[in-house]
Amino acid sequence: MSLPHAILTALLEKPSSGLELTRRFDRSIGYFWSATHQQIYRELGKLERAGQIRALVPAQPARGQKKEYEVLTAGREALSEWVARPEDPKQVRDPLLLRMRAAAVVGAPGLETELRRHLELHRQQLAEYLAIEERDFPPERTAAEDRLRHLVLRGGIDLENFWIGWLTRALADDAAVAPAPSGPR
Repeated sequence: MSLPHAILTALLEKPSSGLELTRRFDRSIGYFWSATHQQIYRELGKLERAGQIRALVPAQPARGQKKEYEVLTAGREALSEWVARPEDPKQVRDPLLLRMRAAAVVGAPGLETELRRHLELHRQQLAEYLAIEERDFPPERTAAEDRLRHLVLRGGIDLENFWIGWLTRALADDAAVAPAPSGPR
C-alpha cells in the first residue's frame, strides 16, 4: 500500500515524469522503499484514474514528450490521511538471519564469507549515506521539511551502523564459522 504514497510524496516535492520518478527512486526514496520502473508507471495510472494526480499540459506540445504529473487535492488528502494513520512496525524478514538459523542445524560452510560480504556492503552503504548527509544537509538547513528528510537519512545511517556492529560481533563469534553439528536436533 505504500508505493502510491511514496509516489504522491515525490510528486508533491516536485512534479515529475515517470522516468524522473524512477531516477528519484534510485537516488533517494529507493534507499528505504524500492520500486521498479514498471511498478511506478502502473501506480501513476492508478493514481490518475483515482483522481489523485493529473498529467500537466505541456507549454509547447511535442511528439514523444514525457508526461509530467502533479498531485491534486484528493491525492494530498489521501496522503495526509495515510500519514496520520497508526501502523505497527514491520517484522524483520532478512534471508541472512534465516540462513544463520539454518546454519545452526546444518553447519556454517561459507557463512563467514557471506557475513564478510554483507559487512562490506553495509560499510559501502553507510559511506554513501554519510556522503549524502554531508552534501545535502549542512547545518544551516533548518526548515522543518529538511529536518524530517534528514531524520529519515539518519535512520538509514543508524541502521547501517547497527548492521556493521552486529556483523562484526557475529564474525568475532566462533559459532559463525563452526563446523556442522552432528546428528539431528
